[in-house]
Amino acid sequence: MFEKLEKIKQRYDEISDLLSKPEVFSDNEKYKTLMKEQSSIEEVVEKYLLYKKKAEELNDASEMVELSDDKEMQELAKEEEKELSDEVSELTEELKVLLIPKDPNDDKNVVLEIRAGTGGDEAALFGSDLLRMYTRFSERERFKIDYLSSNYTEKGGVKEVVINIKGKGVFGKLKFESGVHRVQRVPETESSGRIHTSAATVAVLPEAEDVDIVINPNEIRVDVYRSSGNGGQSVNTTDSAVRITHIPTGLIVTCQDEKSQLKNKDKAMKILKTRLYDLAKSERDSELSENRKSQVGSGDRSERIRTYNFPQGRVTDHRINLTLYKLDAFLDGELHEVLEALAINEKQEALVSE
Repeated sequence: MFEKLEKIKQRYDEISDLLSKPEVFSDNEKYKTLMKEQSSIEEVVEKYLLYKKKAEELNDASEMVELSDDKEMQELAKEEEKELSDEVSELTEELKVLLIPKDPNDDKNVVLEIRAGTGGDEAALFGSDLLRMYTRFSERERFKIDYLSSNYTEKGGVKEVVINIKGKGVFGKLKFESGVHRVQRVPETESSGRIHTSAATVAVLPEAEDVDIVINPNEIRVDVYRSSGNGGQSVNTTDSAVRITHIPTGLIVTCQDEKSQLKNKDKAMKILKTRLYDLAKSERDSELSENRKSQVGSGDRSERIRTYNFPQGRVTDHRINLTLYKLDAFLDGELHEVLEALAINEKQEALVSE
């Protein structure tokens, strides 16, 4: 492990040297690539340097315990030796976690899809709650949101919505949200006060870049039609809505949010590329480990991952058995506590499987 850490530090120093050279600074593409690489290993290097400092201090304290004739000094050195030994052990564990290979998709932008599940109107209203939750979280993180496709009920619920979230490390933060989200609450229309259970499905996909997926134009069929709406000005009078069918897989994507047919086609193609990338990733992960049921690795979204209980004001993540009694804050986008716990759990599982 320490041999690997030393090599990472040497590479960090090498990059620092390269970045100071005028010929590298003037080459924008190379400069950006090196900066990205350096940024990706910076935390490991900083932690490793701190480890080395503490290990040296521990060695000095141990020598003081061995060599000192002064009992008072020896006792102080023993206390310091114990504290430093604990710190060095903790830093060693942290370095092990940092050396776990990073998911190559973690830095990608995200295409996030929300679909109402069982529960009719109540499920769709819960879908709109989830949409607001992710919107507020994105605002807190200063991520940018672009709506790709949406379909609402007359009561303002979400039948289906697809959004593009852009920012630093978006997928790494939101990838744990894929799955079935269950809600327990009394609907406004329920006169007897009976609690209803309904659900919505969330899919978080790493946004496919052009280099990831190339679509053969001969393998898609593009249909255009007049977009539907709730009447009035929301109904287009031209055939601007777009439906793209990927013939080899049977995947179908529709988009009618924009008044421009070209814009709808561009957004539909973005969704299609992302779904094809996710499909290829799922197949690859399945081949690597047939028994792996991880939400992140397999793309399996059939598992119920979280319950939102309104009467008790609690949210429970079933994967890590974590319950928080702060449902209002959670639905207002304060997801950090749960997302960080899920990230730690993922790293711990990776350590065990190594």
